[in-house]
Amino acid sequence: MPFEKGESGNPAGRPRGARNQATLLMQNLLADDAEAIGRKAIEMAKAGDLAAIRLCMDRLAPARKDEPVAFELPPIEKPADIVAATACIVAAVAAGELTPSQAAELSKVIDVHVRALESKDFDERLTKLENRKVENRPGL
Repeated sequence: MPFEKGESGNPAGRPRGARNQATLLMQNLLADDAEAIGRKAIEMAKAGDLAAIRLCMDRLAPARKDEPVAFELPPIEKPADIVAATACIVAAVAAGELTPSQAAELSKVIDVHVRALESKDFDERLTKLENRKVENRPGL
């Protein structure tokens, strides 16, 4: 019998969100002694244990995922200004001032900003039209 789309092959199987019993047991054991284990790791790090130092540094000061980018864009006040902004980004990538991934992230920020500008412009135009309709129908 073929499987039906959207149906589990084992409907009586493990329910969603069920946790492994061994994992739950280990979490409970560690939860009771977490503070003592943390203090011991810090003591070992202070004594010069490189593995303990690495562990403490990874937890206390994790590596940053993204670095801030010092990059100046021209003002974007209307959707047409996006051309100048993207030209600056492309030039910065070509000059090695930005990585391609940084440029992609900046482009996403610009896209969101332009959409917000377009939405604001649309709202303003719609409000003007609605006000004009009300003014042209004084009896309503």
